[in-house]
Amino acid sequence: MSFQIILGSASAARRQILADAILSRLQSEGQLDGEGPATMLITADTVISHCKIFIDFEVVVCEAWNFIKGYSGGQAAVIGSVLETNLKTGKRKGVWRRAEVYFHVIPEEVIDSLMEEGITLNVAGGLMLEHPLISPFVEAVIGTIDTVMGLPTELTEKLIQEAV
Repeated sequence: MSFQIILGSASAARRQILADAILSRLQSEGQLDGEGPATMLITADTVISHCKIFIDFEVVVCEAWNFIKGYSGGQAAVIGSVLETNLKTGKRKGVWRRAEVYFHVIPEEVIDSLMEEGITLNVAGGLMLEHPLISPFVEAVIGTIDTVMGLPTELTEKLIQEAV
């Protein structure tokens, strides 16, 4: 069955994951031609859990600075969910996934530089592992990077297959 996909998210990381990992494989397997009658809507969200607090998007620099400082030398849990809806049939499938990120000590100068750039203000908990200023301070990830980035590839592909 052929179908179109709509990503219901403003997240740049989710768009990149969908384009790179999922759509390219579906196209190469002939499952996605853009002309099909079915349309899949994919929505996703991510929250960060740190020190028994759940963190979504930041809008205030001092909050984001404090969150990142809190991760320094510690850890944060990432909880992400994906919901896929076949808009033709109304069939829905959803899942959630958890990952943990452990950090080395993050120098305050690095946090200051991140705040000046402002890009981490647009992601849950200010947590952007792929950022070149942060990646050297990631000690370990328990789970998958794409879960931390907001769209677990394997689960999303599985949901697409089930929702078709």
